[in-house]
Amino acid sequence: MRTSVGRTSSVVSVAQSPVVTWDVTAMTGEAPTAKSDSAGAPDWGNPRSAWDLDPGRAHLNHGSFGAVPRVVRAAQTRWRDLSDANPMNYYREVRVPAVQHARERAAAFLGAAPGSVGLVGNATAGVSTVLASFPLRPDDEVVLTDHSYGAVTLAAHRWARSAGARVVTAQVDLLASDEEVTSAVVGAFTSRTRLLIIDQITSQTARLFPVAGIAAAARAQDVATLVDGAHVPGMLPVQVEALGADFWVGNFHKWAFAPRGVAGLWIAQPWRDRIRPLVASWNEAHQFPAAFDQQGTADDSAWLAVPDALDFFAAWQPKRLRDHNNALAAYGQQVVGTALGVGWQAAGGAAELSMRIIPLPAGVATDEEGARALSARIAQDLRVEAAVTCWRDRGFLRVSAQAYNAAEEYERLATGLAQILG
Repeated sequence: MRTSVGRTSSVVSVAQSPVVTWDVTAMTGEAPTAKSDSAGAPDWGNPRSAWDLDPGRAHLNHGSFGAVPRVVRAAQTRWRDLSDANPMNYYREVRVPAVQHARERAAAFLGAAPGSVGLVGNATAGVSTVLASFPLRPDDEVVLTDHSYGAVTLAAHRWARSAGARVVTAQVDLLASDEEVTSAVVGAFTSRTRLLIIDQITSQTARLFPVAGIAAAARAQDVATLVDGAHVPGMLPVQVEALGADFWVGNFHKWAFAPRGVAGLWIAQPWRDRIRPLVASWNEAHQFPAAFDQQGTADDSAWLAVPDALDFFAAWQPKRLRDHNNALAAYGQQVVGTALGVGWQAAGGAAELSMRIIPLPAGVATDEEGARALSARIAQDLRVEAAVTCWRDRGFLRVSAQAYNAAEEYERLATGLAQILG
């Protein structure tokens, strides 16, 4: 790893602020080659050495909380050190341009215009931000699907209830085609529907929804669309403006390698003067996104490390990284499903995604309590971190794949889980 840190003076510009540069060879000690193994893993030397993950565990749940690379953590630490070295100078001179730089890098990564993306703590916070400012009235309706992320569903109910509105849930089958997904969602609309909240990649079921087509159908009925793209940045190449939605939010701390606590909120032009931060602070007089830039003394080092995370991501050759992750997740689904003797093919899975689900045997993890218990047992007995979800009273194991994973980790999970479930 090669680092260069600008000298702190009375005024520190973004150009002088902490900068970390690297290449894959420096991170792993070996130059990557084009060689692949049978599970589609490129020979990158030792990719896991770029992370400080517990070496005694298989980390197969990147989709929940991500994993912050060492060099990105170092960049975040340098921002914290800079603020502690001279707090007055940091908040007076350094922080504002640094946040602006970070959010513009985030916007460019999402294929969005400058000034169209603000930074928030996570996708759930972005959803609540939109809901808090959205003009719902009594008897209006908010539509979401039964694949919606739990915290987003809770937020929808809270803000709808406070406005005297209702939440309507569209039922979408696990293996529904794009046309069937769109039909199910639009079929839930009535003359009172004002807002649709739709996942781009679902969390519980690892489905890829056709959000551009759904947004177009919603727009035809004067329904605004909020896309929950929590898993999108880094997993999918995205041109957010081309989706045709009104709002879009996605986490940078999952697949784009940023520290936890940063997401990008994109808002279409007609809405930007109406969406306000959840907390009123010193930029209250500004419109989006500047109004979101300053939230008191909140630790925004995760935001400021976004450029470093995106540079780290680029160093891994994004298409190659995605192809590796997608193939390895598919392999994990196959090997675990085969070991459990379940019809894993019936769970589906998009080739573009780095997460897959495997149906668990009937009666296993059919509710949240059972899912948590099984996940904890897998962690304790097998030393494997994996997500267990439940959907429509059926338990599923969800596996993710990232550069630091290897085929044998999924094989170990397959053998061990088959023994646990007997």
